[in-house]
Amino acid sequence: MYALLILWGVITVIFFLFNILPGDPAKMMLGQRSDISTIESIKKELGLDKSKGMQYLKYLNDLSPISVHNEINTNSYFYLNTNKYQAKKLFHISSNKVIVLKKPYLRRSYQSKKLVSEIISETLPNTFILALVSIMFAAILGIFLGIIAAIKKDSLFDRSSLLFSAFGMSLPSFFAAILIGWIFAFVLGDITGLNLTGNLYEIDDLGEGIHLQLKNLILPAFTLGIRPLAIIIQLSRNSMLDVLSQDYIRTAKAKGLSFSHIIWKHALKNSLNPVITAVSGWFASLMAGVVFVEYIFGWKGLGYVIVDSLNKYDFPVIIGSVLTISVIFIIINTLVDILYGVLDPRIRLSSI
Repeated sequence: MYALLILWGVITVIFFLFNILPGDPAKMMLGQRSDISTIESIKKELGLDKSKGMQYLKYLNDLSPISVHNEINTNSYFYLNTNKYQAKKLFHISSNKVIVLKKPYLRRSYQSKKLVSEIISETLPNTFILALVSIMFAAILGIFLGIIAAIKKDSLFDRSSLLFSAFGMSLPSFFAAILIGWIFAFVLGDITGLNLTGNLYEIDDLGEGIHLQLKNLILPAFTLGIRPLAIIIQLSRNSMLDVLSQDYIRTAKAKGLSFSHIIWKHALKNSLNPVITAVSGWFASLMAGVVFVEYIFGWKGLGYVIVDSLNKYDFPVIIGSVLTISVIFIIINTLVDILYGVLDPRIRLSSI
């Protein structure tokens, strides 16, 4: 219920934010050759001739998997249009109103007239792959380096890791993307063989086939992974140092257990909770924060679509994309709560 309230709040804020911005969607769809009668017709089709409150209720009804529609009156604002909704009728609440089960309807793009859900389904996998590779790189390397820094506390390696963490956390992703792209694609391009722009799949020069280009993933993934890597190193180090100072670790040492056994079997598992929080939060953030990185590296994902839609005032695509990211946040936070209980049974018992 808490997650649903958050989602409702996000929908409300985003809807009213983008519906008070300047710009006429009808004119954007028709271009320069628009006339008053055609504009009014488009506004009626989109429901822009209704009040903001009525538009808001219609949008909530479109997004909800269970919604109310009029199945008889074709002029009704809530008419069950089978061209828009893939719905299954559940039961009638009146002679002309019916409760249906359907897929959330995110409207159509003002520019391409394409379903927003189709645009998101085509681009979200690219963003997901980029964010997943970035967070895996940051998590695996960050936890390993953080453990080494904790074991070698106050050494040159430990101090260097702290310096890198401070530098990584203060480096904006959009600036890092420009800097890394310039160094590894332009200056060292002949050596690295990397391109500044490119997608996961590319058509060959002869147009005869589509080929997987994993090398195009390296620069954007490395750029996105720098900041979470810096934070995970710091968190892993501090959490490990805190666990190593606990009484049960001293008891394990007194029993004669090897240092490696104490680290991997006892300390590591109990030090991962704050790290998991950071990893989950950053993965969700990367899904939302890839906007500029994708645009700079020409990675055709959800972030690239958001920037392009902002330039064109394509509000349905923007709203649909942001709502998709919000749902991902909620799902990840829910999974993290479950994972906490797996790693620390005390959390599971306290909730019971």
